[in-house]
Amino acid sequence: MSSKKSVIIIGYDPSVVDYSKWPGLTPEKLVAGLEADLSRMRELGYDAEVLYIDLGTTAESAITKKLTHTRFDCVLIGAGVRTSVEHFLNFEKVVNIVHKYAPSARICFNTNPFDSTAAFQRWV
Repeated sequence: MSSKKSVIIIGYDPSVVDYSKWPGLTPEKLVAGLEADLSRMRELGYDAEVLYIDLGTTAESAITKKLTHTRFDCVLIGAGVRTSVEHFLNFEKVVNIVHKYAPSARICFNTNPFDSTAAFQRWV
């Protein structure tokens, strides 16, 4: 059994993000930022991964499947999911799925794709 803390980022797939709300952000920068944070987390000793979700069609089943098959110490819900007014109900669904299927996990939030490590470190 691993003694590493396991963490996951749940965020919108880069192909469905409305980049007009994030000036200067592109799909490439989004992925690069998240990948850099995942690398930092792994260097710090975390088991870290990202789960990209869509805008609601399969998001619930994807999150449920991931959380029922893998135990996480902390779940980060990405800023894109959390701050999207037009997809607010998706955010509520994500929070409730995490609460149901990962009840012992801490929940945290980033403010952009470049500060996920700091968010995890606040809670794990």
